[in-house]
Amino acid sequence: MIELHDHPVSPCAQKVRLVLAEKGIEFESHFVDLAAKQNLTPEYLQLNPAGLVPTLVLDGRPIPESTVICELLDDLYPESPLRSKDPLELAQMRIWTKRLDESLHAACGALQWPMLMLPVLAKMSTEDAEALLMKVPDPVRRGRQQELYRLGMSAPVAVTAVNTYRKFLVDMEALLKQQSWLAGSSFSLADIGVMPYFQTLKHFCWTEMFADLTAVGQWYERCFARPSYQAAIASAMPPPLIEQFSAAGDAIWPELKAAIV
Repeated sequence: MIELHDHPVSPCAQKVRLVLAEKGIEFESHFVDLAAKQNLTPEYLQLNPAGLVPTLVLDGRPIPESTVICELLDDLYPESPLRSKDPLELAQMRIWTKRLDESLHAACGALQWPMLMLPVLAKMSTEDAEALLMKVPDPVRRGRQQELYRLGMSAPVAVTAVNTYRKFLVDMEALLKQQSWLAGSSFSLADIGVMPYFQTLKHFCWTEMFADLTAVGQWYERCFARPSYQAAIASAMPPPLIEQFSAAGDAIWPELKAAIV
């Protein structure tokens, strides 16, 4: 019995959904309302003390951390493997997934979180909004969200984030000029891990960020043409939410573009 506690716009949840779709694994989905901070309720914190999505529950045992979940699923369902048997390609795959966890994810959060949460917090009193943010368990993530709440997209963390994104894309371009996939000769957990961060660029209308990167653009088209993308990401995105994000992202893009150095 596999259960997934997730949210359709969470990149980490999306990459787990992609693995489930690639392998044809059936699961029960539980929506976690991030805008309402359901991820910070005592009930959810019992499953995931960090208050993050996704959480995989396997036969009643909660497992956090999307990168770990993806490798676990590849172990449990070895058919159509998503990791190379070649040690060097496996190492390259893990270098990309590690880089996601250590840099691009935080950058994406600094750009995506205001799009999702600032409209919600704007309806609250300053005191209530600040009190809600104080419930975020991780002090680094809490501080980033507080800065974004107080300064909006002009916050230094947002400027850093857009340049972190661009550097990641440029590094992808250099590699993809030499090979079709991030870890080498085959589609892998590295590509799956990166795909959701391109979904963020897509639904906020920020794809101009890689418009000059030909190899990246070709990789993007190959990835998003896979049936797993439609099943795991595209079909889970409510059209009104896509319209909301497109309008908000399009409005802020000139400011973000100007911040790229």
